[in-house]
Amino acid sequence: RMSNLTLKNSEKLSILRNFAILLGSGIPIIEAVDSLLEDTTGNQRKILSTLKIDLMQGQQIAVSLANYPRVFDKVTVNLIKAAEEAGTLETTLHDLRDHVQKEMEFSDKIKFAMIYPILIMIVFIGVLFMILVVVVPKIATVFSRLKVDLPLPTRILIGASDILINNTFLLGLGFVFIVAVIIIIYKKNRELILGLYFSLPIISGLVKQIDFARFCRSLYLLLYSGLPITIALGLAQDVVMNSQIKNLLIRSREMIIGGKKLSDGLRLGKKYVPTMMIKLVEAGERSGTLDKSMQELSEHLDYEVTNSLKAATAILEPILLVIVGISVFGMMFAIIAHIYSLIGQVGVI
Repeated sequence: RMSNLTLKNSEKLSILRNFAILLGSGIPIIEAVDSLLEDTTGNQRKILSTLKIDLMQGQQIAVSLANYPRVFDKVTVNLIKAAEEAGTLETTLHDLRDHVQKEMEFSDKIKFAMIYPILIMIVFIGVLFMILVVVVPKIATVFSRLKVDLPLPTRILIGASDILINNTFLLGLGFVFIVAVIIIIYKKNRELILGLYFSLPIISGLVKQIDFARFCRSLYLLLYSGLPITIALGLAQDVVMNSQIKNLLIRSREMIIGGKKLSDGLRLGKKYVPTMMIKLVEAGERSGTLDKSMQELSEHLDYEVTNSLKAATAILEPILLVIVGISVFGMMFAIIAHIYSLIGQVGVI
């Protein structure tokens, strides 16, 4: 199905960038799509082929791209629709290219911040596996020959090692089953699970900063393209992950429809909305340059998110190292302590 097609951000960026360049060179739209088709494969080619057919049938670009919601979100589709009506398609494509590129950079910052913690956990699991599969069985053989009473921690460690070695296939099946169940539960209760995850102490503040940064960037693009604030706000709120912020934006939109201002709506959430955001929005409303205010806010919040990611990583790294160190030490102590105990007994004898 067309609606299930996906593209990497880099592939989406490539289409927008090259399309903008070709249109900027004065090449007609259908001819530009033909040129793009020559150098594309896979889902990119499918999307562009459908776009060409739709254009030849007289449809707008926005209508065609709306068939691929997993590639082109509502913000993108509505920006292109407004640009087609205003005759500013080339400029809007350049703006969208910059928007997608910033979103990629934003996502990369988050991914890079998580690389070290994930790497630490992978190393820990690898060390744990090696201890249980290689070290413990050899020492367990020695203990069994000595026929001595083992302390509880050592017996637990040896028991875990035996289970892992003798039931590898069943454990593998169990692991796959658990992962499948988790995926099913996640799909059915996505909002609830994400809500719980986003409420975690370190995560909650970071998610709110990310939401506000993405919201401001999207709202800037929509307002800059000429869309009314009620429509722009309804579209921009879709990029928000945190339900508390989304509900605030929905309430703010209702207040704007009722004659209030965006800043009035944001004040309802002054406990978690940055004061600077409220002040800049208020200033933009007074001067009639709300789009510029949103652009400045998005850049400021990008900087804040970068700093918060660095701080979160700096806190998380030593915590993970301590947890891994204590875990490995505990396992080794359960074995080595008993060995020293036996050596001491032999020395006494």
